[in-house]
Amino acid sequence: MSRFIYSLGNRFYVLAIHIASLWNKKAKQWVNGRKNWKKEISSFLQKKAGKTVWMHCSSLGEFEQGRPVFEQLKLQFPQYQYCISFFSPSGYEVQKNYPNADLVFYLPVNNKANAEWLIKSLQPALVLWIKYDFWSKFLFSLSSQSIPVLLLSAKFFKQQSFFKFYGSYWIKMLTVFKHIFVQDKSSANLLDTIGIQQYTIAGDTRFDRVTEIAQQNKTFPNLVEFCGQHQVFIAGSTWLEDEEEICHFANHHKNMRFIIAPHDIQETRLKEVEKLFTNTCRFSKWQSGEKANVLIVDNMGFLAYFYRYATICYIGGGFTADGVHNVLEAAVYGKPVIFGPEYEKYREAIDLIELEAAFSIEDALELEEICNELLEDENFYAQTVLKAENYVRSNCGSSGIIQNYITANRLLTRL
Repeated sequence: MSRFIYSLGNRFYVLAIHIASLWNKKAKQWVNGRKNWKKEISSFLQKKAGKTVWMHCSSLGEFEQGRPVFEQLKLQFPQYQYCISFFSPSGYEVQKNYPNADLVFYLPVNNKANAEWLIKSLQPALVLWIKYDFWSKFLFSLSSQSIPVLLLSAKFFKQQSFFKFYGSYWIKMLTVFKHIFVQDKSSANLLDTIGIQQYTIAGDTRFDRVTEIAQQNKTFPNLVEFCGQHQVFIAGSTWLEDEEEICHFANHHKNMRFIIAPHDIQETRLKEVEKLFTNTCRFSKWQSGEKANVLIVDNMGFLAYFYRYATICYIGGGFTADGVHNVLEAAVYGKPVIFGPEYEKYREAIDLIELEAAFSIEDALELEEICNELLEDENFYAQTVLKAENYVRSNCGSSGIIQNYITANRLLTRL
């Protein structure tokens, strides 16, 4: 029964994606990106020397979680080939030219033939599976060939299928992993209830990644000039629901600078943002001396560095079902963080709120109230900054725990 439910859901999902590809850009990328996957991998195999380390990520956020471990392994064990697969176009399209990978590809559709061909071709010595995205045919094929698979930065919830009466097939997938590195105690407790014992509470590798980004200390002269000596409000990874709550505050604070970075930067979305805010300019077109006080970021890859310039940060997604995006990218700079009411799935968001380093809002009025308090009360602002900095600093180190496990268990060999 459990296997039937999983297989039916898998087939329905693939069918739905193909139907949606007729009008949806991301679905079309999902389908088209997989059309020549064997050819791409065969081309890689012609140049390949030796075994591989393979990291699978659902999307861009999971890539950022796995990245610190992936890059450290490449430095420590350079004799291997390093490959990354993505399930989602939002990860693949951004990182398809990632310089630290020898091959970046879409994970093919989850069936036995695809799984066996891929794994036989890649010959992975070690596989890193990031957070979730449990595709049974690939996992079981790896297990049948005794290839070690590690699950990194895993987070479990009672609502997941593993913990339901029909969860036996999902539990079987968890037994494939040689070791599971979970983010927190609650995830470990849930694994205990289903008899999964091969885990370590290691925290979240995203703390290490955002710290790496902050330490790069990249500068953007145009952004520095735009911000000037003004107080700066940066809203990152926003959806329309977020922007509708922000626009009133922005349109009535002409003495401040606002930077809006939508989660989706297609032209239709950028125009939606421009309609809500007055006196705007796009980042790609901004020139010295322009009078706009709202800058709309219309390209990808910079947001995690931009937060450095903020006085206050707003993180989008908190008014959508999926919940708030990565709050750590802002908190690492010691910035007060604000987001919408949907954040319960994210431990770091809960922690920051409990510490009073972050604030959840229900509407535009609450947003304005908390912004005014932060901007007018210097002591309150300074305490918020300190709490955010300390929280991120105290939670670093997950990547080192995973790295030590790989080394101690000799999952990869040195030159």
